[in-house]
Amino acid sequence: MRPTSRTLAGFATAAALGLLATGCIDTSIKVGAVLPLTGVDQVYGEAIHKGVQLAYDEIGKDRSRETPIELTVVDSESVPETAKERLDEVYGNGALAVIGGVTPDEATAMIAVADSYDRVLLSPSASSPALTGVSRNFYRIWPSDYSAANRMASFASDTLALETVVVIVERAFGQGIQGVFQEAFEGAGGKVLESIELPELRDPKGKHRDFTGDFRGIVEAVMSLDPDGVYLAAFAKATSAAILELRKQGYEGQILTTSAFTTSAIADTGQAAEGVVLTQIFFELDSEHAHVRKFVEGFEKKYGEMPDLYAAHGYDAMLVMATAVEGRPALAGEVHKGLRDAVKEFPGVTGSIQFDERGDVQKFPRVYVIGEDLDLFDYNERVQRQKDELRRKREELRRRLEQIQREAGNGG
Repeated sequence: MRPTSRTLAGFATAAALGLLATGCIDTSIKVGAVLPLTGVDQVYGEAIHKGVQLAYDEIGKDRSRETPIELTVVDSESVPETAKERLDEVYGNGALAVIGGVTPDEATAMIAVADSYDRVLLSPSASSPALTGVSRNFYRIWPSDYSAANRMASFASDTLALETVVVIVERAFGQGIQGVFQEAFEGAGGKVLESIELPELRDPKGKHRDFTGDFRGIVEAVMSLDPDGVYLAAFAKATSAAILELRKQGYEGQILTTSAFTTSAIADTGQAAEGVVLTQIFFELDSEHAHVRKFVEGFEKKYGEMPDLYAAHGYDAMLVMATAVEGRPALAGEVHKGLRDAVKEFPGVTGSIQFDERGDVQKFPRVYVIGEDLDLFDYNERVQRQKDELRRKREELRRRLEQIQREAGNGG
C-alpha cells in the first residue's frame, strides 16, 4: 500500500532530525529500475540491467560528480501488474525517478503509478506509438515505432519493390505499429493483404504459452495469400518462431521485422534468419567515438560478452538519469527540470538524446539485413559494397582482357 502524504512527511522530518543529531546528512538521490529480470521478457530486461549497472558503476567512480546516486533494481517478472506493484514500492521507498517500462504493456501499467506520485518514469525501450504524450511523467530514450514503421514501409515499397505484404502482429508489442505501417505502405502504392493478430502468447505469470500450433495455422494462412513480404511486429520469441515456421513451410518472399529481434534471438533462429530485413537504431560496436569505445570495452570486460542494442539503451538511460539530477535538490520536480534543461543533445552511445515536449526522443532507424554469418549489415552500405566489388571485378576482367589482347598482338 502506498504511504499517505502525512506518513511520508512525518517520516522525512524524523529522519532529518536524526541525521542532524548525528551530523550525517545523506545527500544522495534515490532512483530505481523496475525491469523484467525473469519471465518471457527476460531477454530484454537482463541486457538493459547490465547496461544500467555498468553506467551506475562508472557514475560511482566519477569524482567530478557532485550528486551521489543510490540505485535500487527490482524484478517486474515480465508481468505488467507486478511491474505496477514494484514501481509503487520503489517510489514509496523514496525514489525520485525510475527506469522502467521495458515493454509497452509494462509501461502502460506503470505510467498510472508514476502519475499518482507525480514522478518521472524513464523507459529504455518501450516503443509503441500509443505511448507518445500520454503523461508528463513519461519519457523514453527509444524512439516511437512510428518512425520505424514508416521507414520500413517506404523501404519495402521503394527499395525492395514489394507490392503486397501480410502483417503479423503480437498484441502486446504492436499497439498501433501495424496501422502506421499499413498507412505508409499503401500510401506508397502497396497493399496490405491482411493484418493477423497473434493469439495471446503470455500467461498471467509472464511465461510463454506453447504456440507452435497457432503459428502453423497462421503461416498456412499467409502461404495461401502468397504475399511478396511478411512484416513481423512481435517480440523476440514470437518473431523467431514465425520465421522458423515460414521457412519450414517454404515461404520464399521477403521477411521484414523490427529491432525487437535481438542478437540472441537471431542466434537462436539460426540460418533461417539469413536475409531477414529489420529496422534498428544505429549502434556501432566498432565506433571511433571515445564514449562508445569506453562503453563497449567496459561492457566486455565486466560481462565477458559484447553489448547489444538493449544493453546500450540501459546504459544511456542510467547516464541520462544521472545528468538530470546532477547538482539539483532532492525533489521530484527537479528531475523533470533536469530532463528538460540539462539533457540537451546528450552524447549517448545510441546517439544524441534530447526530449521533445511529449517526452519522446528524436532518433531515426536504419535498415539492416542479416547476413549468412548472422551478422547485421546496413542494407544501403552492403548494397554499395556489393556494387563496388562488382565494379572491381569488372575492372580486373577488363585489364586481363587488355593484357591478353596485347600479348596476342605481340605474338603475331
